[in-house]
Amino acid sequence: MIFLQLFYVFFIIGLFGFGGGYAMISMIQGEVVTHYHWLTTQEFTDIVAVSQMTPGPIGINTATFAGYRAVVNAGYPPMMGAMGSALATFAEVLPQFLLMIIVLRMLMKYWEHPVKKMIFSALRPTIVGLIAAASLLLMTPENFSSMAVSPWQFCISIFLFSATFIGILCFNVSPIRMICLCGVAGFLLYY
Repeated sequence: MIFLQLFYVFFIIGLFGFGGGYAMISMIQGEVVTHYHWLTTQEFTDIVAVSQMTPGPIGINTATFAGYRAVVNAGYPPMMGAMGSALATFAEVLPQFLLMIIVLRMLMKYWEHPVKKMIFSALRPTIVGLIAAASLLLMTPENFSSMAVSPWQFCISIFLFSATFIGILCFNVSPIRMICLCGVAGFLLYY
């Protein structure tokens, strides 16, 4: 039963996940954490962190890890978790692959059509909104702590978030370099 649900959920996410992997994160969290309760918020946060550090698109990496954890958390052995991982990844990629074939044919045929230009201009703010929603969903007490629980951890988290945002936006620091610097800073400040 969980395998059919996994395929359905990740197929729908792949079908409506405009804007890339970061835009899909909020959709994935809504389904696997909030709707189906396959994962806890902390597990999902860990999955997103690992997905960002592993090579490949974050949406596909998140689907891969979430599929595995969902099946294992349902009580199946790790080998079946690998099957859930492959199924979730395949289900997320399949609609994008099919849509890309169809869209490319249509796009090449109607490249200069005004309706195409209108659709693409309407999608831009939608994509920005989905990415912003993903960012806000990750700003939880599991990631940032809270002033009531641990003021030191909260201040460090806010500082690292702000430094990364400013470093990438204003000073064009490589995101990979920022991940490494924040990892070292976080390690030194927490321990």
